[in-house]
Amino acid sequence: MNTFARLVPPVLQRSSGACRALQFAGRSLLTPPLAPLLVRGQQTLGSASLPVRSGFTGPSVRKARALKGERQVEVQWGNGGHSLYPYTWLRDNCQCSACMLQSAVSRRLLLVDLDVNTGVKSVEVTNNNQLSIVWPDQHLSVFDSEWLKKHCFSDEARKARRDKMFFNERYLWGSTLNIPTMGFQEVLQDDEAALSWLLALRRVGMVHLKGTPTERGQLAKLGDRIGFLRMTHYGLTFQVQDKPMANNLAYTAGRLSAHTDLPVLQYTPGIQLLHCIIQAAEGGVSEMVDGFHAAEVLRQEDGEAFRILSSLLVDFNDVGTDYCDFFMHNKKHTIELDNEGQVIRVHLNNATRDSVLDLPLHQVQPFYSALRTFTDILNRPENVLTYTMEPGDVVTFDNSRLLHGRRSYVSSSSGLRHLEGAYLDWDETLSRIRMLRKAVQARQ
Repeated sequence: MNTFARLVPPVLQRSSGACRALQFAGRSLLTPPLAPLLVRGQQTLGSASLPVRSGFTGPSVRKARALKGERQVEVQWGNGGHSLYPYTWLRDNCQCSACMLQSAVSRRLLLVDLDVNTGVKSVEVTNNNQLSIVWPDQHLSVFDSEWLKKHCFSDEARKARRDKMFFNERYLWGSTLNIPTMGFQEVLQDDEAALSWLLALRRVGMVHLKGTPTERGQLAKLGDRIGFLRMTHYGLTFQVQDKPMANNLAYTAGRLSAHTDLPVLQYTPGIQLLHCIIQAAEGGVSEMVDGFHAAEVLRQEDGEAFRILSSLLVDFNDVGTDYCDFFMHNKKHTIELDNEGQVIRVHLNNATRDSVLDLPLHQVQPFYSALRTFTDILNRPENVLTYTMEPGDVVTFDNSRLLHGRRSYVSSSSGLRHLEGAYLDWDETLSRIRMLRKAVQARQ
């Protein structure tokens, strides 16, 4: 047993309302409410009045002062802590109506009008617990303590802000995962259920939806629930069936090794949806592997292989005709890292990996050895989750993290095995999570 984080089997619990919230390790997937957007009164350059809010309960500011040598404003909090804010950043983010369109939370102040070397004329804390700054050109900026605390520059605050906005917490898992499961109609009709679905999808990487009508067009409803489906050269949706003269390996009855879809695209779809309409008479068992978990195993067991796969670019190619005729080509890292060295995407598709290998000769064999090592980890029994989709099941999964495969199958006499597929992007999905979270919290 390795030491990586394991998923505690989720249970569906009845909340105080009529909806259910997925829970992991006793913690609800529903998170605290977003801080409300504060709409300011009308102000003008050079003559801004101080906005006043009654019953203020935000963080207390004990003192503020300008540190001229560092060109920062120091805010000392009532609890004894302190925060530092650069002059230029404060001026750039003035909240008055001349500098900020509050209805769109958009900056009016043009960068060409920003003095990036500005000083300050005066700094004070107002009676209603706000930071007031007068700039050398007499412009007045006023900042709520709550707003300042939310935008603190400390390492701890920055990490908390990223986690809150992007839901970066992950549960890594192997073959023993108890797949989170919800009702298809429930996530369409109830905000709390939809929020639980999407949070589990983000944290675990996959969720099964049950009770879906066994007819085409159901995935479009999930797309509408979030925003819209992602169009690709295979269409808005695609039909996974055994087809003559197949233009994709998925459109055959043969085995599919664990892969991510469409690494050939510059912006690979973040989420995949697969709806089982007709299952095979024999075979067709689905497989899923947590690519983040496998990548961390590789990092521990073979650091050089991990370095190779996270630094060398692989060519992918896809040529044919479907929704349109296409000639797609792109380069991707097999394991993609962020600037802190954390795994953020996995790109692996043996079918569309191009014969072009744009590497110096001396790197070819090390690349193949590293790729084989990673593939062997992906195929370890303890890492492969297997399941059989039944008609009416929809599997929703993170295509940037999970690798999915399928065993070969034989179609039934009643018809060909038929799955309808579609894609979503994480941008729209994360947006919907934030909006659903606000809506759910507003009703509690």
